[in-house]
This record gives sequence, C-alpha cells and structure tokens, in this order.
Amino acid sequence: MSVNLGLPRVARPAPPELPGLPDRFGRTATDLRISLTDKCNLRCTYCMPADGLDWLSKEQVLTGAEIIRLVRIGVELLGVRELRLTGGEPLVRAGLADIIAGVRRNHPQLPVSLTTNGLGLDKQARRLKEAGLTRINVSLDSLHAQTFARLTRRPFLDRVLAGLEAAGRAGLGPVKINAVLMRGINDLEAPRLLDWALDRGYELRFIEQMPLDADHGWTRENMVTAAEICALLEAGGFGLTADPRQRDGAPAERWQVRRDGADTPAGTVGIIASVTEPFCADCRRTRITAEGRVRSCLFSHEETDLRALLRGGATDEDVAVRWREAMWAKPRAHGMDHTGLGDADYVQPDRTMSAIGG
Repeated sequence: MSVNLGLPRVARPAPPELPGLPDRFGRTATDLRISLTDKCNLRCTYCMPADGLDWLSKEQVLTGAEIIRLVRIGVELLGVRELRLTGGEPLVRAGLADIIAGVRRNHPQLPVSLTTNGLGLDKQARRLKEAGLTRINVSLDSLHAQTFARLTRRPFLDRVLAGLEAAGRAGLGPVKINAVLMRGINDLEAPRLLDWALDRGYELRFIEQMPLDADHGWTRENMVTAAEICALLEAGGFGLTADPRQRDGAPAERWQVRRDGADTPAGTVGIIASVTEPFCADCRRTRITAEGRVRSCLFSHEETDLRALLRGGATDEDVAVRWREAMWAKPRAHGMDHTGLGDADYVQPDRTMSAIGG
C-alpha cells in the first residue's frame, strides 16, 4: 500500500524487468538506510521541536526480526550492498546489538554503519562492535558546551565526547563526525571543529541545513552554504584541494586538507551540499522508516508500506516487488521532478528528519 503524504498522486508505470532497485531516471539504489526508532534524546533545533514529537507506539515500529528480514530481502533479492542504521536515535532502540548480530549472521561481508548522536555510546560501543557493526557516524555541531546546549537543548557535550573516545577504542573506524552549521550560532567554529577532528583521526563532514525541521523555520538565506564553509575553513588557515578519489555516489564532496601551507595533507573534510550543489542525479539510497515504509527520496511526499506485507504473510518475493515499485516511482530530485530546495514550488515534507531516518 502506498501512503500519500499531501501532494496529488501521479500514476507511475510499472518497473521494467531490471535487476535491483532501479528508478525512472537511470539510478539504482544499493545503499539501504533503515530507521530503528523515531525517538531521540536530544531536541536539535534544526530537526525537532523543543517538546519532542508524538512517538510511534511499540506495535507500530518494526520488530528486530522484521528489520533483519528486510535487510535479507534487500541484499539477496534487490542488490543492496551496504546498510546504515539510523533514527531518531538508534542507541535508544532496545535490542540494538541483537539486530546487528542478526544482520551479521546472514551477511558476513555487508558493511553495516550506524548514525548516532553519541549519547550512551561509551557504554555500547564495544558490544556493538562485537555484534558486527562496521563503523559509526556521530553528530556533533559544536565543541563549546554552551553552544552545544543551545543547539541540542540538552547539556550533554561531555557524554558525546566520551562516546566518541569509546568508539575509537572499540575499533569502529573510520569514525565520521557530522556537523550542521547554523548562521550566527556555530558557523565560526568550523575551523576549530576541523582542527580537532584532524588531531583525532576523525573524518569531519559538514552538512548544509536542509528544510526538514519540525518548526518549518528554514530559509535559504539563513543557511550556511558549501561555498561559505570552504571560505570559513580557508580563512582559518586550511588549504583545500579536491580529493582525487571517485565520489562513487557518496553524498559528501571530499577535500584534502593542508594546514598552514604544508605540502602533505593532514586529512580530508567532506561537505554535503544537498541544497546548493545537489547530487540527486547519482543518488543510490533507499530508505525505510521505523514503521516499515519505503521512502524513495528523503524529501518524498509518498511512502510505501512494507510492514503490512511482512505481518500479512507475504513472501519475500512479494515484499521485493512492492519495494521495487516504490523505488521506480522515485522523483528526480527533492521530492519533485527537478532540483530546487527553497524554490517557490518546493513543498516541505510533513515528516521531520528524526521521523524519516537520515
């Protein structure tokens, strides 16, 4: 069943007999992102209202067995080659290590990563590594305790830093840091964040703020752009040159970083410019929400329910067919048939990032 989230439904032709998860624009999804929960223990201003959201009930959320089955269908029948577990905040999901272990038993070679805010990671990192987690992404927008608390509405910077250290000790590398810069709040902190990450061997990625906030307060004028981020880093003493490695569908454009004119790169930094330099033409992601709905695009206004099939006795092949149909209907870009976040005809999805899964 397809669920329309507000815009008129457009009839789509059936997908052709092609392998995997193709769409109408020549792309094939191989990167699966599954949200384990919509709940989160932070209240980041660019993601969630201060009072939180109306959380899904336990019955609405996919069970561990259902998640493991969907991954197996994706890998064995639909060509999925990597998995990322998201939220909400996946570390608050009960049985997280068991889910990872179940996926790992079925797919010994599958890269499995997790995106987290880092709260509680110091207590779980080693167990998650032992269960089969490959690596981790941690969201961290500031190294100043007061700024961190302003952005997240929680005073937990020390706990996030402890989680990062634990991830490194557990071998969940390369550890990646995701940072969203907010104009007038933490944008001038960009050079310090990069310096700190390079010193610790973390891979820092700056992300342009996207219009997926619960308060619908996003404006393109207030967003810190990729070009501005590069300028901030260069003004802070860093030399940037394009990374020669192929991007290969990755959302981040990578730059080699040199400190103070040095000849040898100190590391790399990535910038995800979903708004100003969209990479939709090479998008390879397929998303499943915490309640088991396929979102073919982060900005989609339609979702396709797989949970009902799982709980209704459908075969793996039945689920795969429905999943393929959902991805064939994927829009060209930004939930539309053209790129244009912030354009007059762009309509922000009702769901926030925490409810979608990153």
